[in-house]
Amino acid sequence: MEHRKNVDKEPREKEFIEKLVTLNRTAKTVKGGRRMSFAALTVVGDRKGRVGYGLGKANDVSEAIKKSIDKAKRNLVTLPIKNGTIPHEIIGKYKSSSVLLKPACSGTGIIAGGTVRAVLDAAGATDVLSKSIGSSASVNVVRATFNAIAKMLDARTVAANRGKTLAELWG
Repeated sequence: MEHRKNVDKEPREKEFIEKLVTLNRTAKTVKGGRRMSFAALTVVGDRKGRVGYGLGKANDVSEAIKKSIDKAKRNLVTLPIKNGTIPHEIIGKYKSSSVLLKPACSGTGIIAGGTVRAVLDAAGATDVLSKSIGSSASVNVVRATFNAIAKMLDARTVAANRGKTLAELWG
């Protein structure tokens, strides 16, 4: 009897794209010398509006990255994207980091710093303007970006708040 593995399993694409934002190395001095530890910040997204971030720490680089990806997949949020951009301008804040996100016309691209770009790219936005103000610590910038995403309203929410239908809102 011939035994073959993965006969019915065809190679399928990954559901999420994973982006490593930062990898930080810390050293603790112990009796025998320095003990290295690693902290990884990753952003995962499906390029259809869902995006999440995670911070993982371990004594090994690959383990830290794996932990951060697992955490990122556990706390996904939805970014309302229409025609490749966001619905309205918004400022997200976390501690001393502020991130301004502005909608842009088609063909502009993502004009943003590395950390904000990673989040927006993973979410699937193609045309957004952004400015990072204040602290540039990557963890805080990512959290400020997610604060902006959480505060963002989509058209259905606005219509529901005003007690109107979508058709009435768009006229």
